[in-house]
Amino acid sequence: MLQTRIPALAAVTFTLASITGQVMGDTRSWDEIVTEARGEQVFFNAWGGSDVINDYLIWAADELSERYDIDLEHVKVGDTGDVVSRVLAERAAGRESGGSVDLVWINGENFRAMKDEGLLLDPWTDQLPNFELLDFDNKPTLTMDFSTPVDNMEAPWGMAQLTFMYDSARVDTPPDSMAELLAFAQDNPGRVTYPALPSFYGTTFLKQAMLELADDPDVFYQPADETDTDTALEPLWTFLDDLHALAWQQGRSFPQDAPQMKQMLNDGEIMLSLSFNPNDASNAILTGELPDTVRTYVHSSGTLGNTHFVAIPFNAQAPEAAMVVANFLMSPEAQARKADIEIWGDPTVLSMEKLSTEDQQRFADIERGPAGLNDEDLEAVLLEPHASWVPMLEDEWQRRYAR
Repeated sequence: MLQTRIPALAAVTFTLASITGQVMGDTRSWDEIVTEARGEQVFFNAWGGSDVINDYLIWAADELSERYDIDLEHVKVGDTGDVVSRVLAERAAGRESGGSVDLVWINGENFRAMKDEGLLLDPWTDQLPNFELLDFDNKPTLTMDFSTPVDNMEAPWGMAQLTFMYDSARVDTPPDSMAELLAFAQDNPGRVTYPALPSFYGTTFLKQAMLELADDPDVFYQPADETDTDTALEPLWTFLDDLHALAWQQGRSFPQDAPQMKQMLNDGEIMLSLSFNPNDASNAILTGELPDTVRTYVHSSGTLGNTHFVAIPFNAQAPEAAMVVANFLMSPEAQARKADIEIWGDPTVLSMEKLSTEDQQRFADIERGPAGLNDEDLEAVLLEPHASWVPMLEDEWQRRYAR
């Protein structure tokens, strides 16, 4: 049975006291935080477009209920930007506590927006016991989110890297760069495409091309307003103009997202697809979404990689319970289950060297699957450009190509 919500005035006092404690240094033990979290309800706003992910969160909710008496409610969203706007609207309306969002799946420009607007709970992740297990030595994106310092204001949940898919029954040698992709499209007209922006996957495709084709990619790691954006982006727009003339539907329309591209690959309508999860293809083969001849690859110069996180808004109704959820999602058990291609296949944020022998074995037992890439294949990672380039890319793409 969930606890009754505390009256509004008491809620304001409680939340302000909690936030003040965070600012001045929270001295509560983890056991005390867990005790305060019991019986609470956590509204976790997270993308709801994947049955695999939704099923994983159902499992997590069952575990959290049994272990901590926490009711995890998955609020399925299509665009995290809408969640940011809602929290911003709540603050504008004076809703300083009892907010509608307790936890949000976030990274990149949305994290930067919430951080800049003061919409996040003050630094908290270093209070989580499982924080000590993170792989800071080999994963720089755990502390820099699209060139924005994380500053302990969001908890790492999983790793991602842009990965391409092809059906080896139809394609012998896939292109391993954007230049080769254009040549591939010339040889296979109408069989190449990418998701429409502002789809996250479409934006990622553009960022990959932007970095690969640039004369000086370093400019993209600085704020966009500090450079000549027209000159910097000219190679990208030239590439897209050429690609669209050869693309599916001649660039007059685009798939909605990566899941639609995966279906088009399965149907043989296109010859290449993409994902931001290196294990997505293996999972799709196991579930029957793709044939067992599908394989994956990355570009020889590297592909974009980042970390996805969970964050707590400043006015969360149950911040302690949200912290417990975040800590559980970083636990070896939850991370290993998430990394299993038969469950989800999302790469872990943990360091194997920091785990117990038993927990190391959890990960050692995970099979990569028929389309999996090895660690060496995924070593070449391109860091995400500064988040300020994202709205510029999306707005200009809409102006140039949206029909």
